Amino acid sequence: MSYLTAIKTAILIFPFIALIFTIPFILHQYHKYGSINKLRVLIIYSFIFYMITLYFLVILPLPDKDDVIYKENMIRLIPFSFIKDFIKETSFSITSPKTYIKSLTEPCFYTVIFNIFMTIPFGMYLRYYFKCNLKKTIIYSFILSLFFEFTQITGLYHIYKYQYRIFDVDDLILNTIGGVLGFYIMGLIRKTLPTRDEIDIKSFNDGKKVSGFRRITLFCLDFAIYIILSMNIWIITNIDNIFLVMFVIYYILIPLFIGRRTIGCKFLNIKIEYKKYGIINDTLRIIFLYLYYLKVPALLINMYILLINNININIHESILMCFIFLFFIIIYLLLNLFYLIRNNHIYYDNLFKPKYISTIKEGDTK
Repeated sequence: MSYLTAIKTAILIFPFIALIFTIPFILHQYHKYGSINKLRVLIIYSFIFYMITLYFLVILPLPDKDDVIYKENMIRLIPFSFIKDFIKETSFSITSPKTYIKSLTEPCFYTVIFNIFMTIPFGMYLRYYFKCNLKKTIIYSFILSLFFEFTQITGLYHIYKYQYRIFDVDDLILNTIGGVLGFYIMGLIRKTLPTRDEIDIKSFNDGKKVSGFRRITLFCLDFAIYIILSMNIWIITNIDNIFLVMFVIYYILIPLFIGRRTIGCKFLNIKIEYKKYGIINDTLRIIFLYLYYLKVPALLINMYILLINNININIHESILMCFIFLFFIIIYLLLNLFYLIRNNHIYYDNLFKPKYISTIKEGDTK
């Protein structure tokens, strides 16, 4: 039953861990490959879920702190004691064949099997996606097991005064064996799957074009850097027009020194070119974006505040109007995002006709 508890806990925790991991993952994939491969997403996120589940299988169930007291013999350093325990604690008798099957259903046996099985997927991931050889698989499987044993021997990193589970050297051996088995199992089935190199090549080929979602990522990255810089400088200097000043610095002046690209463009390997009047079009487009995404929303918000202050409505009606106002803004932005993802351009691109070029190089995938 504790196994089911660990799996259920992992299912609940996984969305939060995945959410934290997603933004760095997207940025890394676009920086390295210029695209996000669906199979890679499946492999990476399944690996994260597997590792979360594995961790909870090791630490759960958690006892009450008052129940954790000092006990002797909580550290077992004699290797292969599980063989002696199997003979001693199960109904197994070498002279009685009828005990063979029964002994395989007893806790002393399936605990050993579980310790092997739990790291088999780890060895498979190491060989297939992380391209580890047998030596590295053995080392990493041992380190993973050692981490789990360290978690136990420290009482969950000293959350508990004493350790609540036994540190057993056999667990290190069995977990490492599991990793090795996973390595060989993947050797038998990997020919039916695309190789890591094939995934990388497809990602690189897809990254030669700038997708709509990559453009959205570029916009969000540039905007986040711009806002963070502006806020920090505003806190230090308290200059009223710092957002306008930083906009000019970030979107106009800095690109003059890094090949007419923003920091976001540089990181995501994107270059923007124009058929005619490059610098003029670029400057006009940046001014338009500043008005469109900053000044117009600010103007709408000020109009809303002015409206609320000049009409006789109660607080509930004011809140309702606020939600209606935000709802329409969100719908409008979502429609723009869907249009951009589907068509790789947005309607105001017709004004300036920018061309988004991927500057990703094949060597960047190595």
